[in-house]
Amino acid sequence: MIALRIATILLVATLATIQIDSREQKPKCSVVGHLVLEPLASRVFGNTRMLRVWLPPGYEPENHAKRYPVLYLNDGQNLFDACTSIFSSDEWQADETATALIESGKIPPMIIVGIDNAGKRDRPKEYLPFPDETLTPATPDVHGKEYPRFLLEEVIPLVSKNFRTDDSPDKTGIGGSSYGAGIALYTIMTHPDRFGRLLLESPSLYAHDDFLLHEAERFHRWPEKVFVGVGSVQEPVDDVHRLMEILRRDGLGSDRLRIVEQTSAGHNEQAWASRFPTALQFLYGAAQSR
Repeated sequence: MIALRIATILLVATLATIQIDSREQKPKCSVVGHLVLEPLASRVFGNTRMLRVWLPPGYEPENHAKRYPVLYLNDGQNLFDACTSIFSSDEWQADETATALIESGKIPPMIIVGIDNAGKRDRPKEYLPFPDETLTPATPDVHGKEYPRFLLEEVIPLVSKNFRTDDSPDKTGIGGSSYGAGIALYTIMTHPDRFGRLLLESPSLYAHDDFLLHEAERFHRWPEKVFVGVGSVQEPVDDVHRLMEILRRDGLGSDRLRIVEQTSAGHNEQAWASRFPTALQFLYGAAQSR
């Protein structure tokens, strides 16, 4: 009887330990490759954020004269490390994906720049050119119209000064997810000759009476390559279909436009990570390095 009681106590203690460990379990921090954190004090937005600059294998000390294609992505906190991701315990795994594709020769060595957002509360203010009437609490004071100036006058010059980027339009891309995708599309339409690659994941296009979609209908100077990814669970599938029709009417065929609809995928970093290898290969495939 005593042995049975001891065994029961040990079992209860073990289960309690497991429950505590489960509650305290934190995402595993990991970055593959060389990630440089570059602080940026923005005059445009009047705040400070981090730029997360991922450098490809062989960037240093070899190839000092070589310049690299570059992809600027919004929501930089969510790209490289689950420990910095602000919406979930998942990340885009941009570092792991780029490393594998570069080492296998599927894309050329390239630089990926994650531009941190201003935090959960202020993120919509910087990513929305016009208010999103569906937001709770309401956020009528938005400054997304200033985002292209922030990118072109502050982010890109700082990165170009400190890192060996190839800033020619055909080697420069921009992208993001959700609101971050919407402001990337807005930037393309306001500065059509600056970027040759566009990556849109689960793009939020509905705000202000479908403003971005209406603008897209009037716009015709699209980048050389456009990738759009979307899931099927609480995702903007209809808006992506409308955007796809607009792009195809403007002459973007399969060599310039890739739309990936992923069944059962939701609006989250896990879904965007799963499509990122396809996006990178389409936008920056080995043929682009010639």
